[in-house]
Amino acid sequence: MQHAHFHLHKRKRKHQKLENFPHPNKGVRLLDKFILVIALLGPVMNVPQVFKIFYYQNPSGVSALTFTLLAVLNIPWLAYGFVHKEKPIILSSALWLITNLIIVSGVLVYS
Repeated sequence: MQHAHFHLHKRKRKHQKLENFPHPNKGVRLLDKFILVIALLGPVMNVPQVFKIFYYQNPSGVSALTFTLLAVLNIPWLAYGFVHKEKPIILSSALWLITNLIIVSGVLVYS
């Protein structure tokens, strides 16, 4: 038996002309899963920078201003993700924000 909220959610999606979730097309479902992986992997690309700064205590060549601006630009994306309830955008934006702020703090501490 399905929960009553599920029924209301299905009616809301139909009324708003949103696509079914999970999508009936296997390729689109695969893309949905793949984009979650990408949402995780993108911010992981900052890990070598974090490692360099904190392990070697060497922020040379890293701009605090650049990473601060990148962090500031993550905030609207995070808000957009929450407003539209888009997990990949929320996950990716939150992780980018965290890694960018860690880099900025490392540059400020070790400069």
